[in-house]
Amino acid sequence: MAGSSAMFNLEAVARRLAEDAERWLAGVPLFAVALVVVLLAWFVGGWLSHRNALDHVARRNPFLRDLVRTSVRWLITLLGAVVALEILNATAMVGAILGTAGVLGVALGFAFKDILENYLAGVLMSLRQPFAPRDHVVIDGDEGIIVALTSRATILMTLDGNHVRIPNAVVFRSVALNYTRNPSRRFEVDVGVGVNEDLAHAQHVGTEALARVPGVIAKPPPRASVIALGDWNVQVRYFGWVDQRSHEFLLVKSEATRRVKEALGRAGVEMPEPIYRVNMETSAAPQESGKSASPTPRPPAPAIDTRSTRDLVPQLEHEESKRGRSDLLDPDAPQE
Repeated sequence: MAGSSAMFNLEAVARRLAEDAERWLAGVPLFAVALVVVLLAWFVGGWLSHRNALDHVARRNPFLRDLVRTSVRWLITLLGAVVALEILNATAMVGAILGTAGVLGVALGFAFKDILENYLAGVLMSLRQPFAPRDHVVIDGDEGIIVALTSRATILMTLDGNHVRIPNAVVFRSVALNYTRNPSRRFEVDVGVGVNEDLAHAQHVGTEALARVPGVIAKPPPRASVIALGDWNVQVRYFGWVDQRSHEFLLVKSEATRRVKEALGRAGVEMPEPIYRVNMETSAAPQESGKSASPTPRPPAPAIDTRSTRDLVPQLEHEESKRGRSDLLDPDAPQE
């Protein structure tokens, strides 16, 4: 009895294996057709992704163009996979796959939240073009020259030549100050004059001195205003405008401060200091006859060059040559 039972079980297993093999063999043609459909969809998607019609969608943005091409190719391939599952009569798997993909997508979204956020911000900024290459900007407290916009970060070169990588998500939601968009930039010089001085005269002397500074433009003209009354002085603020395309802002402001100070001094305008000075004088030694104690005259100081220095241009050109086409900014694209 035991031997016949073992023989019976082996026959059932062999019969079941034979049936499964016959069923699989019968499904080989359908599986081959489904595989051909998927491969055909992959090649059709690749062909469509390189059509010129897609280039017109984002002809000014290489990053967006690559994104559109990849999306079209995978969308056509996904449609081919759905048709292949229909041929194999396995459409029930589609719902399971989509459900698994949804759960997996949520998990990956939480795990890579920062990366996805920066990537999406990079896509949006490449479309909006909030700034151009070499723009002088201040973003989230970081000041520098725009070097490049990548898919994850905006790269600045600070005015002292260092690199700053700011995540695109931070750039997208931060207030950005762009000094380059308008080439004319205003500077301020604050001077404290004596409380007994003629303020109108001090304003006139300072504005005339500003008008003669190289780099200060004539329109708008230099101006001055009284901003505060103190216990020991009156604060006067002088304004001037610089064309940043031809002159260096900081050099012009420095030269303007120097000339205003010297002009007020020559005009006899007192500029008091909140300092107590104690002078201890001793009897002067007898001077030799025929000699005076006059100070040695100083040679005239050379003129200060306030023209644009372009100190960072060689470093910026070096960075641009290294990056090639990885920059998402297009200087010819319309800006926001």
